[in-house]
This record gives sequence, structure tokens and C-alpha cells, in this order.
Amino acid sequence: MVVNTRNMNARVKKSIKSLPKQHRIIVVSIAFLLFTVLFWPMDSVKASRSANPVELVPGVKYSAPMPDFSFDAAIDIDDSDAIDFVTHKVKSGDNLALIFKRFNLSPITTLKVSKAGEFAKRLLKMKPGDTLYLHINENKQLVSLQYPISSTETLLISAQDENYISSIDTKQIESTLRYAQGEIQSSFWNAGVEAGLSDNQIMELAGIFGWDIDFAQEIRSGDTFNMVYEALYADGEFIGFGNIISAEFVNQKEVFTAVRYTDGRYYTPDGTSMRKSFLRAPINFKYVSSSFNPRRFHPVQKRIKPHRGVDYVARVGTPVMAAGDGKVIKAGYDKYNGHHVFVQHGERYTTKYLHFTKRAVRKGQTVKQGQTLGYLGSSGMVTGAHLHYEFLVDGVHRNPRTVSLPKAEPIDSSDKAAFMLIAEQQVALLGNHKRIMLAMN
Repeated sequence: MVVNTRNMNARVKKSIKSLPKQHRIIVVSIAFLLFTVLFWPMDSVKASRSANPVELVPGVKYSAPMPDFSFDAAIDIDDSDAIDFVTHKVKSGDNLALIFKRFNLSPITTLKVSKAGEFAKRLLKMKPGDTLYLHINENKQLVSLQYPISSTETLLISAQDENYISSIDTKQIESTLRYAQGEIQSSFWNAGVEAGLSDNQIMELAGIFGWDIDFAQEIRSGDTFNMVYEALYADGEFIGFGNIISAEFVNQKEVFTAVRYTDGRYYTPDGTSMRKSFLRAPINFKYVSSSFNPRRFHPVQKRIKPHRGVDYVARVGTPVMAAGDGKVIKAGYDKYNGHHVFVQHGERYTTKYLHFTKRAVRKGQTVKQGQTLGYLGSSGMVTGAHLHYEFLVDGVHRNPRTVSLPKAEPIDSSDKAAFMLIAEQQVALLGNHKRIMLAMN
């Protein structure tokens, strides 16, 4: 037999309300006494909470749980004490005044909430798809408002006397270490996806080794990677990935290892910075059309012409970054190179970037490594949109993929001992996970 508990609760409530006030008080008192006797905790009962985080599916973004605003009381003597909890999904063009108007809240309430303190200004940055939780009583008065800003922060606005106050509720973040490994078959990107990495993690991993490896041209089938990274939790719920703690990349049988230090930078196990004077590639690649070739047949001029650089093909408008710190010695346009920028790095090195659709720097300007110089295009004598990149040493063109670059600076001597201890632990952890995964496979 199926019992409809909701209907039964409604009948109980109706029956109780029909009783005289004194009888209702007696019924409630008896119910409270029975509840106290039945559920009073004994000494042998202990509260427990699982310390194990919820298992996540790697590479999938989860949201922290929203507040539970359900209300289902079995016995409610006075309905006037109930509060309606309303959820509103922010739409395009929404603002606080429009949202409050939909719920019959007065303009005075809108004004008071907007002036509820510094934190209330976050409501000005609401975006379509965001959610507001409005606590409105039966008198159509706003009791409180909750606006989740992120998976760890929620804006709280509560009624106080005749006005409102605002605050930020922040969840404590905990992290656990996770391990991933992959072997390149078709591409590095596909191997990262198969290993359960997010798009950002794949790009971050390439960025760590980007001073040593040109991921557009130097990746080969059979190359492997291993990494230890953080998984972040708030109140036991997975909210995203943290930093890569340590990583190893084997490229054409050459092993590169990186360890993250407390300064947020990555170093080799012996304390040499992974960050070098020049990046191997000045662009986040999509694919490469032409490699370094001194006897390349020029597709436009129809003759053998040295190709003293590397062509990177990507979407028009893709930002192109400076391979190293330097000074712009030329920024202009001609019919062969189109929009182009040349950068001088110290006395010996020069890099050239051709065929921009638009330049982002001017002659004489000082630029930093990674700074945008222009945007990929098809200006000049070209057959399609791409970046042509050249690397010169003492005025002589060199292959940017294989040229020897200045050595990186080591970690500061005052941090060397502390780093070496961390590096030893992280490399051992990386090696242990790698051996376990190889044994499992």
C-alpha cells in the first residue's frame, strides 16, 4: 500500500488548526516532549563525517552545491512564519531593478540593497546565466539575497533594522594530488584529452616546457608525459584543477623535468629555471604549414628561395607574442612582408615576425617575453594566413627550433636548499606514480 505522506501531513495540519488555541498548545507540547525523548543523543552515539572527497571524472568541471531552499514541515502551526525562497536565473539585459520589479519588490528595496555596503557592488557585475536566491516573506519584503560569485564565494545580503548589510561567504578550499600520464600517438592535444586533462591543463603543460620544446614542430609519436597536479575541493565537492606540481616530458628520447616552487615558477630538479631568454615558438599553435628549409620553392615567386624561418598557421587574429625581452627596431609594412615587426634582444639576437593583419607595437618600444606584438594575418606576399617567424644570431639566420639559446638563470642561492628538498620529494613522487601506472598497464 502506497501512503501519500504529503496529503497526510496536510490533513494533520488542517485538523490541528481546527482545534481551539489551548488544545493546539497541548498537542504541540506533547509532540515536542515525545521528539525530545526519542531523539536525545546517547553517550554511545558519535557524529561522523566522511573525510574522503567525492570522486571526480577527470577533465569535467563540476559546480559546488547550491543552498538547499526546500521547505517541507510536517506540522506548521502558523503559516505566517513561512518564508518563500525564490530562484532567479539572470537574463540578458537584466539588472537589479528589473529583477526586483518582477518579484514585486519596491524601488526603495532596490535602492537599499544597492547601498548595502562595498560587497553589494558585485551585483552590478551580474552576467546572463548567473543565479540569484531571493528570500521573500509573505508580506513581499526581501529578507535576504544570495548571489554565488564563484564556486567558493557567495555574496550575502541580509535585512538589518530598516536597511540591508552585505558580506562575502567564502568556502575553505582543500586540495589533493592527482596523477596523469599520456603517450602521443596522433597529437599532443589528443593525448592530453585521453589522459583526462582539461584544455587549460594541456596548455599549461605545454607552457612549462615551451622554452625547450616547440610543440608545433618537435612533438613525435611515442613522446610521453607524466604529471602530478592539484584537484581542488570546497566542502567536499570538486570545484576545479589547481597547479601542476611536477611534470616530466620525454621528447624524442630527451627527458625534461620540471618542479614547481613556492614562488610559482618551475625549475629543473637541480634548480635551473625552466624560463629561458627565448620561447621556442611565439604562438599557441594550431598547425604548422612549413618548416625551416634553405632550399624551399616559393609558392608565390615560383622559384627556389631560402625559407629562413618557420611558418605557423592559425586563425586570423591569433595573438603573436615576443619570443623574448627586447626592443622593437622595426614595425611597418611592405608588399613582401606585409605588416611586420622586428625585435632586437641584446647585442646578438634578433627575431622577425611577418604577415600580421595588425601590429600591436611601434618602433622603439620595449617589449617583454610573451607580450603581444601583432595579430596573425595574410598581409604581404603570401598564399594564406600564417605567421612567418625568423631567428637571427649575429645577423645570421638560424633554425629557431634547434638554435642554442642562452642558459637559464638558477634559483636564488638563498632558496636553493629549500627547493632541493621539495624537488627531491616531488621527483620521487612523480617516479613512484609513473612506475605504478606502467605496472598497471
